[in-house]
Amino acid sequence: MLVSATEMLQKAKAGHYAVGQFNINNLEWTKAILLTAQECNSPVILGVSEGAGKYMTGYKTVVGMVNGMLEELGITVPVALHLDHGSYEGCMKCVEAGFSSIMFDGSHYPIEENVEKTKELVKIAHEHNMSIEAEVGSIGGEEDGVIGRGECADPQECKMVAELGIDFLAAGIGNIHGKYPDNWEGLSFETLDAIQKLTGDMPLVLHGGTGIPEDMIKKAIELGVAKINVNTECQLSFAAATRKYVEAGKDLEGKGFDPRKLLKPGTDAIMETVKEKMELFGSVGKA
Repeated sequence: MLVSATEMLQKAKAGHYAVGQFNINNLEWTKAILLTAQECNSPVILGVSEGAGKYMTGYKTVVGMVNGMLEELGITVPVALHLDHGSYEGCMKCVEAGFSSIMFDGSHYPIEENVEKTKELVKIAHEHNMSIEAEVGSIGGEEDGVIGRGECADPQECKMVAELGIDFLAAGIGNIHGKYPDNWEGLSFETLDAIQKLTGDMPLVLHGGTGIPEDMIKKAIELGVAKINVNTECQLSFAAATRKYVEAGKDLEGKGFDPRKLLKPGTDAIMETVKEKMELFGSVGKA
């Protein structure tokens, strides 16, 4: 059964580890992440961007697939299904479809409008026993057309949004989506520390977890980050393993073209990446 992410993230923050949010794109992705979470005895958050939700034909399909897998695969670790970078309309659709968690990304609105819309969605989410994440300060890079420059959030604005009753907060601390450029200046721990001091026990979220050096990840967890989002890294490892399979001509041997065989190396590569991340985040054995 899907659970909200609130309790798993409060436990993570108190225990100084982080729960990974791994974005899903199809059946293989979902299965790989769930099986790895079960094997590692780790809580997990399945992230769905609006673009991926559309690609998978809609949120109801996603909910049906995930619920079916939890049952058929005998998954016993806590699993949350979370809308990533949701618009107001997207959040409402996920409430209806049966997600267990939503993120409202109002970071591109003036702070007053972000506060107003977040407030409304907090009420709706909590009426449905769902957790809700909000964002302050744009996350750099591109995520389904949402582009930011790796800005740092204003700690006072973070405090204002944290006090609206949200369950966890994504704050820009110089992180970006996608591959990090060579001239990236790193995370601003000064900003993170200031936000942590003003938001107290609120679990903080680090977006754009792909390519951040391990020591920075560990320091971010020490400073209150309890949820780390990973997407690009799984895509890159899936693509590399699939390329290797095709370039080695494996798809031309016997029934190597069968999608179940063709997609297996990539799926195994996702499992490996997820396991590495769970070990790095410290969530192994914490289910």
